[in-house]
Amino acid sequence: MPEYYSIKDLRYLMARLRDPETGCPWDIKQSYATIASYTVEEVYEVVDAIERNDLSDLSEELGDLLFQIIFYCQMAEEQGEFDFDTVINHITSKLVRRHPHVFPDGTLESSREGASIDEQQIKQNWEAIKQEERQKKGNSGILDDVPNALPAQMRATKLQKRAANYGFDWPNVDGVIDKVKEELAELQQEVDSGDKARQEEELGDLMFACVNLARHLSIDPEQALAKTNNKFVRRFESMDAELDLKNNETLNVDTLEQAWIKAKQAE
Repeated sequence: MPEYYSIKDLRYLMARLRDPETGCPWDIKQSYATIASYTVEEVYEVVDAIERNDLSDLSEELGDLLFQIIFYCQMAEEQGEFDFDTVINHITSKLVRRHPHVFPDGTLESSREGASIDEQQIKQNWEAIKQEERQKKGNSGILDDVPNALPAQMRATKLQKRAANYGFDWPNVDGVIDKVKEELAELQQEVDSGDKARQEEELGDLMFACVNLARHLSIDPEQALAKTNNKFVRRFESMDAELDLKNNETLNVDTLEQAWIKAKQAE
């Protein structure tokens, strides 16, 4: 057994797992669609390791995510579509192309010389290059390539950022806060009316406005909500430790509220 396996070893392992005669029955029967959910799960496990600052676990989770990529590439190679080397070539070429301020000659060997470029110019160049790439793919609309399959909150952020690149944005955070208040008031009207369909629509508008607010505050809404989720768990567990909620299901609202306030104050 080698001291360290290489990417070549991992690719060989994947090919062996997919061998129709001697491979693993589970791996053999998989398809792009059947492993897609596992890929999403692995991404979240990577993020979780980062948020916990567990770098040892991060190393392992990145390996699990890499295995998903190798899995897709092996299936594509079997179908004669592409392989891992093709994927590496595509991403390297794309990043060289999108960083002309680092690779002015369009090659890895080129070096940057001359005047520096500011971050705003880099951002503008990046978006212009991406727009050119979208047009070559037949995605002529500005928002065409924002994937529908993204989680709704993440897609909202990407849609707003993309629109903002073309000037469709609030000039400052005050306008966004006013918009949140406006959407909340509209939701309240529909709650009073009892129209469920309209309530859903207005709640969606309110959530979209909150995502926009997070963007203007340079806050990741997913991370902010994740922290609030963890805070809720801590406080609820503190309440449970005090009140034994499983065995006291008839506790009144006032008792629960007092326990919740106590849990908040203890932090």
